Amino acid sequence: MTSIYVGNLPFTATEEEVRDMFAVHGQVDEVRLMTDRETGRARGFGFVKMAADAAQAAIRSLNGKNLGGRDLRVNEAEERKPSASRW
Repeated sequence: MTSIYVGNLPFTATEEEVRDMFAVHGQVDEVRLMTDRETGRARGFGFVKMAADAAQAAIRSLNGKNLGGRDLRVNEAEERKPSASRW
């Protein structure tokens, strides 16, 4: 399973719309669009999980694609690095 970062999404994008866009390349296991904790508004990025082969095809095809007037940034998600402790 590969996690894909999808950035520069229009704030009006829905999980269904993103799922449909990626489903052309293979089965989509999960779509998560990130929202602001306080306001609930879309933050303009999210993550898609797919099988590795389908994920690579989707990344090649969708990176730079225009959606809602914005050029998407699509690449393999990187593991979050632990933040440095202040203490």
